Amino acid sequence: MRDVAFLRLWVGTTASGLATWALPFVLGLAVLHRELGPAGLGLVLAARTAGFLAAVAVGGVLADRHSRRAVVLWSALAAAAAAPLLAAGLGRSVLLMTCAAALAGAGQGACRPAFQALTAEVVAPERRQQANAAMTLAVRSSTLAGPALTALLAAFLDVWTLLLGIGLLWLIAALVPGRSGAAPSAAPQPARRASFRAEFVDGIREARRHPWFLAGLAALTAVIALGYSATSVALPLISRDRYGTEWVLAAAVTAYTLGALGGALVIARWRPRAQGWAAFAGLAAYGFAPLSLMLPLHPAAVIAAYAVAGIGIELFNVPWFTATQREVAPDKLARVSSLDFLVSYGLAPLGLALIAPAISAFGVTPVLAVCAAVCFAVPAAAALVPTARHFARTPAAAD
Repeated sequence: MRDVAFLRLWVGTTASGLATWALPFVLGLAVLHRELGPAGLGLVLAARTAGFLAAVAVGGVLADRHSRRAVVLWSALAAAAAAPLLAAGLGRSVLLMTCAAALAGAGQGACRPAFQALTAEVVAPERRQQANAAMTLAVRSSTLAGPALTALLAAFLDVWTLLLGIGLLWLIAALVPGRSGAAPSAAPQPARRASFRAEFVDGIREARRHPWFLAGLAALTAVIALGYSATSVALPLISRDRYGTEWVLAAAVTAYTLGALGGALVIARWRPRAQGWAAFAGLAAYGFAPLSLMLPLHPAAVIAAYAVAGIGIELFNVPWFTATQREVAPDKLARVSSLDFLVSYGLAPLGLALIAPAISAFGVTPVLAVCAAVCFAVPAAAALVPTARHFARTPAAAD
């Protein structure tokens, strides 16, 4: 954090995280104030997700073609411009708010791979694990602070002003990060550029060169699409029906985030000899969350299971990001990172859409049992893939 270039990048990432987590909460306040209907809220949030998924692949290609700092600037400015449009449509035009939300999502999506690649440009290889841990601390702190800070401000400010405040956060994300001083690509530039599709496919080819990456992406996608989606749907139901109170829901979600903060602090210093196996073990720990919900346990056991899941997810995330920055060709890093976000987050809405009908058809316990089994089994299988032990083509590369 004494490195000014990284500190500026960290501040920009934190601002974008606060803006990202605050927006759904502010829109929820608009529903409470009857300035937006429930159906409109669903449409606006769906448009933001669609904008994110559409832009994340394009942002990866742009960040490998051009200055990654410039991609962060223009994509964050786009998200900032969406905020006053959302405010203008509030209570007047759901169509305008939907279009603005899609623009906000596109700005957020284009930022993600560029921020990921900028970390590799700004930070020396031997310090990247600490840097990635600091980045994930910013994200998890935003998860806690974003809604809480918004709720506090809502006591004094109206929804229109809060939306403009989100735009201000995106302006900080756009303007604060400095130039890295490094070229976005280590490879010589061709005289004639390939098409966007060709360059994105080239990023897929680069990802296929790393079996550990494909295995990790498959495991992460399975845990998010089934484990995370199942617990997102089942936890509110079980908190209400089994325990008769909403505080179990709030405590479990908070424990997960606090556990993730603790996991980030641990992995900032811990260097396991077989970092890939340790990371997959951490990812598999998410299985304790659905497992705790399917058993008639004391609420404290559910909260503890969520804390363990939070610790484990960061024991995976930080080495995963660090290995990607180390192993992937520098001129293809943003495209490979965009593939990560596109697949793992892109399938999450599908999981959410399928879990509720599955619970209605088969019951909550069988669905949770299947999801827990997937969370344990898929990372274990991924750990058996060649090069997965060290998240590297050779053990020496990981040292």
